[in-house]
Amino acid sequence: MDAIEQRITEQGNKVRSLKSSKADKDVITAEVAILNTLKAELKALSLSDPDAAAAAAATPAGKPGKTDDKKGKGAFTLKNAKGTKDYTPQEMAVREKIFSTIIKVFKKHGGITIDTPVFELKEILSGKYGEDSKLIYDLEDQGGEKCSLRYDLTVPFARFLAMNGKEYQNIKRYHIAKVYRRDQPAMTKGRMREFYQCDFDVAGTYDAMIPDSEILRVLTECLTELELGDFTIKLNHRKILDGIFEVCGVPEDKIRTISSAVDKLDKLPWADVRKEMTEDKGLDPQAADLIGEYVQLKGGAELLERLYADAKLGANTRAKEGLDDMTLLFKYLDVLNVTRYISFDLSLARGLDYYTGLIYEAVLEGSAPPTLANGERARATVKKGTDELDENTVGVGSIAAGGRYDNLVGMFSGTNKKGQPNLVIPCVGISIGVERVFSILMQKQKKEEIKSNEVEVYVVGLGGVSVEERMKICTELWDAGIKAEFAYKLKPRTQNQWDVCDRDMIPFAVIVGGDEIEKGLIKIKDMRSKDESQKGGIEYPRTQMIAEIKSRLAQL
Repeated sequence: MDAIEQRITEQGNKVRSLKSSKADKDVITAEVAILNTLKAELKALSLSDPDAAAAAAATPAGKPGKTDDKKGKGAFTLKNAKGTKDYTPQEMAVREKIFSTIIKVFKKHGGITIDTPVFELKEILSGKYGEDSKLIYDLEDQGGEKCSLRYDLTVPFARFLAMNGKEYQNIKRYHIAKVYRRDQPAMTKGRMREFYQCDFDVAGTYDAMIPDSEILRVLTECLTELELGDFTIKLNHRKILDGIFEVCGVPEDKIRTISSAVDKLDKLPWADVRKEMTEDKGLDPQAADLIGEYVQLKGGAELLERLYADAKLGANTRAKEGLDDMTLLFKYLDVLNVTRYISFDLSLARGLDYYTGLIYEAVLEGSAPPTLANGERARATVKKGTDELDENTVGVGSIAAGGRYDNLVGMFSGTNKKGQPNLVIPCVGISIGVERVFSILMQKQKKEEIKSNEVEVYVVGLGGVSVEERMKICTELWDAGIKAEFAYKLKPRTQNQWDVCDRDMIPFAVIVGGDEIEKGLIKIKDMRSKDESQKGGIEYPRTQMIAEIKSRLAQL
């Protein structure tokens, strides 16, 4: 689209040049025809692109792309691209705390980090995300390669392992980076088109359910440390789910698409999910009813006993393997002190195609859509005239999710003569959605109460103390590893310096005046306290400044 717009600009300039030079009328007519053809091509492309169509609809007829005259020539309509946002210093302080909290947990469990490109070859991402593949951002062909922005961090990790498998047969990897999805945004609920994911994955061949159980321990530690409130981790197993579909009569070629429908049970009532299965996806109504009896079950380890006792399910090979895995998992979760957070929920399906075993997602009490007066959950609706979700009709959704994906690396490694993958590296992992965590934490605090910097000491100069003297004191503080600032004015007003301490919530001030300099003294004032006994600060020898400041900081 950008290329056509550029050609339109060039062609328009050509037409104007011909008119100004009073060229032959037939020549001008021919060039105008070319210009009109290009404009028609651009309009057709715009109508096939929802974002561009919405922008075109918002532009007055006959004035495409015209700048508001009141803004002056060359002025822009300043706004963020849909599904993206800027973050203020206060918001970034909260986000940095989220990142540091999560990274600390990841490192505690032996995680090492990698990075991958923000875009991948289109063929790498294609066919890995089921029905969600339509949300991938495709890029224009540049230099002969068709690329797409990464949809998650899991597929790029699998591609990394396929390329470097000999060196990284076993790895605990974490990766924190932005991903991109052409989804319907709901900004205040953390549903965005550009957002961060925090992934922790264990790759390698190990005994069953041991790494899976530690992944769940990592997740509970992260969510507890983030102080989000009570949370639940819903568990299921793809083999159990596939076994249920088999015994209920779902054809093999419909298992994934029916699984995707079941995954909507946290947002839609069973009647709507059943309708999608039968009317939209052609499933036999009797099979749908049988599925409904299973997928509405939830509980703890006791649910396993009920499923083992089900004759049809117990006789299904896939289901039996899944039940055995879950039995072992619950045993390990008890040891790791995680069981109290767990709900074994047969409605959990996880729509992504690459999961092969255990699947899970974490939800908070406020994760679900709002409850209506009749007791039903609100259904997501789109704001009139846009493709953005009405944020009053949606919840935050899951704040973390993941599962086991044993075959994804092999999909990139090619096959041998027997048709088997050249490289098999089983993997299990978790992904924490930073934007959703952030939206929850921001609702719990006021922006004005957030300290956006880490400055610990402000050097206040009184009575015309030179900037060089304030610089010297700051240098002493910096050399001692203390975070400090001073005013960038030769003669700052005293009140302005106090105002900075209050605005930036700086806990301590080192105060220096002409008399103090001559006597080798400084004063220290606790800016958090309004205790009158401090008056203008407590006096100390300059040589004791560092020790006293460090002592006070240690008590914060």
